[in-house]
Amino acid sequence: MKVVEDVMVLGADRQLRSVVRDEHLLLSPPHSSNVPVKLWRDHPPLTVVHFPQEYRAQPFAPPRGVYENDEIRVEWQTMDNRQPFYHRNCDVDEISYQIAGERTLMTELGVIEHRTGEFSRIPRGVAHDNYGRSESHLLFYIPAPVTELTPADRESQAVFPPFPGWQPGKVNEAVTQCMGTPGHDITVFGADEEQLLERVHSEDERMAVLRADPDLETTWLYGTDRVRLGTVTVTPGRERRYRRTLDADEIQYQTTGRRTLITQRGIVDLGPGDFVRIPLGIAHASVTTEPSEYISLLSHHELPQIAETTRSAEPYAAERFETLSAEAHS
Repeated sequence: MKVVEDVMVLGADRQLRSVVRDEHLLLSPPHSSNVPVKLWRDHPPLTVVHFPQEYRAQPFAPPRGVYENDEIRVEWQTMDNRQPFYHRNCDVDEISYQIAGERTLMTELGVIEHRTGEFSRIPRGVAHDNYGRSESHLLFYIPAPVTELTPADRESQAVFPPFPGWQPGKVNEAVTQCMGTPGHDITVFGADEEQLLERVHSEDERMAVLRADPDLETTWLYGTDRVRLGTVTVTPGRERRYRRTLDADEIQYQTTGRRTLITQRGIVDLGPGDFVRIPLGIAHASVTTEPSEYISLLSHHELPQIAETTRSAEPYAAERFETLSAEAHS
């Protein structure tokens, strides 16, 4: 079957060029070489990391790292309690995505009551704490400054007390570098929580809460010169179109619906709670028979997986395509 592949670069509004491909050749191993020297490397299939979206009661634990390089870290976290300290980043902006449940984000720039499907960005150097109730969320630590690329749905507010039942008590503040990973604290000290939260009245800046535009196929929400973070909506009934990004790894996190990801590193079915990393330069497309949405993070630098693999993609097999719907979207 003939398909179209769009060749992309990070941050571009449109493709560099489009190439017509024979889909079978695109996904098959290379032809045999006529020389006695091995010319190609063997590459492993894509791997999937899964964390359940529904809350499961468990003791408090630090966020679980999923992908990390020298500049970016992606974490998954679940909470049914207060974070045990206020946190202030030295080097990164901290972006969160609310997967499920309720979470109060308390900062010097105001309070946000997070709802499912919302993003927010804590600017570098702003102290913050969380109070989660049977919830889960993602964290993206990205070198500051990060820019919002779409208008705010709403903003943080001056709220006191920050949540019903709040009582002043002894709290600590931790100042960290290296994206807040354990063991990279600079200093930890006692803090006056009420005094921290009252700072909102002397600050003009507020934090924006962002949501994907339901009418757009792709909504880029945040960006730097080396990173893009946004959401992609996949719907049935569209042309199967491949995408190859020349200068960025792509991390995808499935938020809703199910789809089949077809790549030159294997084919894998994805459902809510699945992460997958597509290395730069790998052509890929998605097939779906139902509305589906995922988060896309593009990183100019390689972003290796640090979490344990849940499962791996299957090698391309032509007969499998007979079971896939022709309704597809890149």
